[in-house]
Amino acid sequence: MESIEKRWTEHYPKEVKPSLEYDNVPLQHFFKESAKKYPEHEAVHFLGKSMTYEQLYDQSLRFANQLVKLGLKKGDRVAIMLPNTPQSIISYYGVLMAGGIVVQTNPLYVERELQHQLIDSQAKLILCLDSVLPRVQKVMDQTPLELIIVTGIADYLPFPKGLLFPLVQKKQGIPKVKVEYSERILRFTKLIKEGKPVEINVEVKADELALLQYTGGTTGLAKGVMLTHRNLVVNSKQCDSWLYKAEEACERVLGVMPFFHVYGMTTVMNVAVMKSQTMVLLPRFNPVDVLKTIEKQKITLFPGAPTMYVALCNRSDIGDYDLTSIKACISGASALPLEVQQKFEKLTNGRIVEGYGLTETSPVACANPIWDKRKTGSVGIPWPDTEMMIYSAEKDGEAEIGEIGEVFIKGPQVMSGYWNRPEDTNQTFHGDWFKSGDMGRMDDEGYVFIVDRKKEMIIASGYNIYPREIEEVLYEHDDIIQAAVVGIPDEYRGETVKAFVVLKPDSSVTKEELETYCRKRMAAYKLPRIFEFRKELPATLTGKILKRVLLDEERAQSEAVEKKQA
Repeated sequence: MESIEKRWTEHYPKEVKPSLEYDNVPLQHFFKESAKKYPEHEAVHFLGKSMTYEQLYDQSLRFANQLVKLGLKKGDRVAIMLPNTPQSIISYYGVLMAGGIVVQTNPLYVERELQHQLIDSQAKLILCLDSVLPRVQKVMDQTPLELIIVTGIADYLPFPKGLLFPLVQKKQGIPKVKVEYSERILRFTKLIKEGKPVEINVEVKADELALLQYTGGTTGLAKGVMLTHRNLVVNSKQCDSWLYKAEEACERVLGVMPFFHVYGMTTVMNVAVMKSQTMVLLPRFNPVDVLKTIEKQKITLFPGAPTMYVALCNRSDIGDYDLTSIKACISGASALPLEVQQKFEKLTNGRIVEGYGLTETSPVACANPIWDKRKTGSVGIPWPDTEMMIYSAEKDGEAEIGEIGEVFIKGPQVMSGYWNRPEDTNQTFHGDWFKSGDMGRMDDEGYVFIVDRKKEMIIASGYNIYPREIEEVLYEHDDIIQAAVVGIPDEYRGETVKAFVVLKPDSSVTKEELETYCRKRMAAYKLPRIFEFRKELPATLTGKILKRVLLDEERAQSEAVEKKQA
């Protein structure tokens, strides 16, 4: 198929060019440039601890040299299993400087999820938080892991917060882990202290892999999305062009969207480093902490998920905080409620717009213009150098204006494929077009509206959740005959996970017992929040469970309740 008419470019702000120039360099090049241009400028603020660009770059160099000393070769994979901390930035860029490939790993993963990712990526080394070390150790011998590097939140806290942090952990119910260091378990701070801050002579080209970002699919198994340095450079440049009012070395970006999520990694970390901005990091989302941080640190940019903005707007005391420093927010991961957008803008005097993308697009493909024309319910218009098409299977080409079809995407930020999965890669491309699996429509001005997902993926609180993965866990339970997992609408989370199960006739298993069973086998955000026991599930003659029937029943029940309340 040929390229299509880019009718959306007519609605670009005059400050945004339809096509941009991209440096043919690896991502870490921009880190080096920021450290040169603004050595004394604050790069990171973390719970009272401040680091300049010179200091941050120095530590990344030290880490990179230690990785090489430990035997890391160009192209080796290194897993990073950390929340948003200075260490997550230092290690991310350190791996890239050493010629390695980053494997972002969710700290919430349980053993089975972690084991699959480590085996699939063949990661030889992992950097993790001390509190998750027991999980990593349990799978170490079943994976290619050779070394574990351990750090802690307290390692980068200012005095006396570092000393008092164990008391905070105890109050939060986080178990204290005593780390026994050895030849295979190393201390991060010791490596940094002993490392040499010298440039490494490893040639890394723009078209080489920088990142394996794991995402699921209809198979239920997480796949490694291969993102090159060019992919990440391009999407960061595109993001910067969209935020055209943001000034170099002037903005303060709230880093509460996890860096292990590709959205937080790009829109916060990579863009901030490229533009010498200050990242104000929070290791977890807590509404009060966020409101206090915005007020005290004078946050100007706040990329986030709708769940975050909903939680903030739902607080009765939100008006007690001064949020007027905020200039712009780009909301991603799921739909943004209009009332939340309006309330947040009134409180901040800034702008919040909805965007859209996928892990496979590094991740952003389109967004509403921040300071120009936007449309309610739309995820906006394609970014510079990006083409989006609503595909009609009947025509094997572009659908009519307003017609619903699958969203196809083409652009320099689109992945090079799935790691070691050529068949999956081939199936997800139609010529040069990436098949998103999402259903949508485009209006006569090029604004895109997502209407449904072709895939069964659930998005809850910004996390991608894959039903089959949960169903496989449920089917392992001795008392379960059938299981079907779906996403149902949720005002707060966007969607929530519901499991329909059929038990053996003599079973007395309770919902609470099933929840406990699942909690031990999957990350908390994947847990079914609702269990419904049934005698049977709707199915085809071949035995395939008809989830659409279940969803239609859910929708009918919801409408009946709303009608009764009205």
